[in-house]
Amino acid sequence: MGEREHVRVAVIGSGFGGLGAAVRLRREGITDFVVLERAGSVGGTWRDNSYPGCACDVPSHLYSFSFAPNPDWPRTFSGQPAIRAYLEHVADTFGLRPHLRLNSEVRMMRWDADRLRWEIETSAGELTADVVVSATGPLSDPKMPEIPGLADFPGKVFHSARWDHDYDLRGKRVAMIGTGASAIQIVPAIAPDVERLTLFQRTPPWVMPRTDRAISGAERWLHRQLPFTRAARRGLLWGIRELQVSAFTKRPHQLGLVEALAKANMARSIKDPELLAKLTPSYRIGCKRILLSSEYYPALARPHVDLVASGLQEIRGNTLVAADGTRTEADAIIFGTGFHVTDMPIADRVVGAEGRTLADHWKDGMQSLRGATAAGFPNWMTIIGPNTGLGNSSMILMIESQLNYMADYLRQLDVLGGQVALAARPSAVNRWNRQVQTRMERTVWNTGGCTSWYLDAQGRNTTVWPGTTGEFRKETRSVDLSEYEVIRLREDHPERIPAGAGNAEGAA
Repeated sequence: MGEREHVRVAVIGSGFGGLGAAVRLRREGITDFVVLERAGSVGGTWRDNSYPGCACDVPSHLYSFSFAPNPDWPRTFSGQPAIRAYLEHVADTFGLRPHLRLNSEVRMMRWDADRLRWEIETSAGELTADVVVSATGPLSDPKMPEIPGLADFPGKVFHSARWDHDYDLRGKRVAMIGTGASAIQIVPAIAPDVERLTLFQRTPPWVMPRTDRAISGAERWLHRQLPFTRAARRGLLWGIRELQVSAFTKRPHQLGLVEALAKANMARSIKDPELLAKLTPSYRIGCKRILLSSEYYPALARPHVDLVASGLQEIRGNTLVAADGTRTEADAIIFGTGFHVTDMPIADRVVGAEGRTLADHWKDGMQSLRGATAAGFPNWMTIIGPNTGLGNSSMILMIESQLNYMADYLRQLDVLGGQVALAARPSAVNRWNRQVQTRMERTVWNTGGCTSWYLDAQGRNTTVWPGTTGEFRKETRSVDLSEYEVIRLREDHPERIPAGAGNAEGAA
């Protein structure tokens, strides 16, 4: 075999995080990088989730890069096809195609402490990189529950994120498992076509109307001709959501009015008292992500749509048995059961400086420094890392903040010069994590009385950021070298520079 390809930066994933990282690298003058993507095209979760009705619950003009505004969004809340087309457009506009390595799934990444670089094994070959930017995202690997009898179910089974478009649901008895963001979009989309639809609900979600509409040609013309109108629209959407944050993070009692509005919205469509009781949550609104739909409740009111207010416990042939004993016959089962968020599979494929996987380091809960770097993993960072998620605004804002941090991280490596690595100090990671978890204690996500996918197996919220996007932008504006250990390669062996010396070099 010939010499392995070596690059300055290897980006993993080509969703919003990966493409955003690639654009930022080019803007920083770095062209020696690749984007490793396991699929055959870009798009990340917006490529994988192509189920009927799939759309974003964040307004389009906010759910897009600030450096790549789109004046031609078709709707205020655009659907999956439009968002995926936008990402393809970003790849073309910013010249990212030559950097893409499609059909290149990362199987393992190992830190070479002797050469201060990452060894990367992919399904298409091997390469090495000075720095790895992991942008696989938390919504990339579907979670399928272990249901007794599922393997012997004679009908069709698939996850919402792996929709089988070759299977015709028309005239079928369909079971939908889960009531998350995907399910409330799928149910109204397929209800008109199926013979019978049964929704298995463990916990009812809070649902607010989605004020979606087509964006007029005049609006789009105005945004093209007068860019400041587009920026003003984005700024207004951002500002409203920033003002909402304190209710989620400091004063959950203020959400009572929102609960009342949600109940009124429910009552407008659901007239059956028994069904209304099943759909009314018993926890504080906001504890789970507030879902947006104007079609969900009307769909549940249809005569051929049933709600089982209990989780699926067992499958016997074509019969689905709920935990409360309810039996349902089905020809197809669709799982809307979420993703591996707090136990991301990519963590099993990253081996750090101590020879341990990231998953092993995170076995008691994910934690990183400023949502980006983990102790024991030099020159490795993640986009949308621990405690960077949002409950009410656009993740693109958080991604762009992390791209700022990534850019400064690479600048610091350049300033230090030579073959060098930065390793997050465990003390800095622990300090940051303690601060985040202390702030988390009073948030609605921790006090609202629900169990959500924000929480890990230990009940800790390792997913959401307990503050505004503006605060996070400030915290990730630049790298503080005192939070890192500088590792240099001198005379063919790595040498760890003491904290004082490392800081002096970084400031030079």
